[in-house]
Amino acid sequence: MLGSEEWMPRRMLAEAKARFGFPVRTFTQNEPLTDTELDRLGDFLNGCKGGKAMNVEALDGFFAALIAGPQTVMPSEYYREVFGGEMSDACEFSSLDEANEILGLMMRHWNDIAGTLFKGEVYVPLLLEDENGTAHGNDWARGFMRGMGMRHDGWAELVNDDEQGGCLIPMMMLCHEHDEDPEMRPKPISPEKREEVIVHMAAGLLGAYRYFRAHRQAYAGTTFTPEPRRNAPKVGRNDPCPCGSGKKYKKCCGGTTVN
Repeated sequence: MLGSEEWMPRRMLAEAKARFGFPVRTFTQNEPLTDTELDRLGDFLNGCKGGKAMNVEALDGFFAALIAGPQTVMPSEYYREVFGGEMSDACEFSSLDEANEILGLMMRHWNDIAGTLFKGEVYVPLLLEDENGTAHGNDWARGFMRGMGMRHDGWAELVNDDEQGGCLIPMMMLCHEHDEDPEMRPKPISPEKREEVIVHMAAGLLGAYRYFRAHRQAYAGTTFTPEPRRNAPKVGRNDPCPCGSGKKYKKCCGGTTVN
């Protein structure tokens, strides 16, 4: 059985009931979403008010970071990130059935990611393709980084770990590839290099998951809360960024991952 952080989205339904004042059906399914279901979820997100909701690729990366991360993030905290505003304002459910459908799809997708990682398997990121059939992975990486931002202090420990922190470099590279600030962009990524980066991004997700699970298990059943490790050399603000961009850390990944 998975820990509470992996199955946490069941609480989405309880919170929806409290917010909207109607009974919400519970779900136990853990099957991966079909292409039709992913399209349905994507269409709903695209139709949210304000036009700031995540697409399904960004949502996939966002959920991946929340599941792999150091601390539990409650739905009430990340709703506005997903929907681009408060759920009650951004979402227009036409009926109780539609509310159950959308929240159920999101919960099943979360559980698919969590179940894969819990089994120690690599989760393959859900990437959208452009008109040429090319998957770029930028939205997934940006979603992942937004997920990291929900618990940036906890993630800073992994970022600053010389031995394990490199697992996040692929996410950083694709997140900043088209940054408005040229100094934050990595070197140009060829099609072949992109495929390699995406493969390493999937492996990096599993690495991050294992890193934080090991830390949680080490203190399971105790009341002790570990402080961030101080013995691992940290990346200084003026040091070269570990993503390989050649820029200073404070001008690159340090500007978004750690405040």
